[in-house]
Amino acid sequence: MYDFILNYPLGALAIFVGIYFLLDRLAPRVMNTFEESLIAIILALMVLVAFVQVVLRYGFNSGITGALELNRILFAWLILFGMSYGLKTAAHLGIDSLIRVFPRPVFRAFAIFGAFAALLYAVILIHGTWLTYLGATSRGGGAVDYWVRFFKLPLGLDDLIYPGFMQEWAGQQRVHRWVAYLILPIGLGLFAMRAVQALVEIATGKRELVIASHEAEDLVNENKDVLRD
Repeated sequence: MYDFILNYPLGALAIFVGIYFLLDRLAPRVMNTFEESLIAIILALMVLVAFVQVVLRYGFNSGITGALELNRILFAWLILFGMSYGLKTAAHLGIDSLIRVFPRPVFRAFAIFGAFAALLYAVILIHGTWLTYLGATSRGGGAVDYWVRFFKLPLGLDDLIYPGFMQEWAGQQRVHRWVAYLILPIGLGLFAMRAVQALVEIATGKRELVIASHEAEDLVNENKDVLRD
């Protein structure tokens, strides 16, 4: 498995996304609960770590080593995992006032383009070396190559350390960087999968847009009398 990941990282990511897609199709409620629970757990951990750190800092003049780095990593996981969930549930905000004035076929064309642009964004960040064939310059292969680079090296994070019982098994004291950065290819891979799903749903008429276009309008309607009161 180790050699397969090193030699075929894109293939390993594709297999993971494929398994995730099958699980999502076979057990949508379970996967939806899993995604919502994971996001809630990350948020709760961020709040808990920050709260404990403040109490220790101002109450006992001490602190947790690596608390800031842990919260920074948790925030990155929240963003990179949450963005695919946001695309799945159409929770991303957007403005569609202009495209809604066009006829329905033109509106759908713009909506499909939006989903395709989201997919292209994910593909470029996952592995952008292919852009050199279009005349672009690239200093790296993208998130996959970046993660593999750290997977090959025993580099640790700056402050976070493994619990004592894990240090012998891990072979070092500090948490490997590749563990923290694993969300880079996974998050982008899931985002690409959701973009493809959105594109198909828009093309088949099951969905309007990749964004929550009506949310801002609903909020305005709900609060239009607040200032008047």
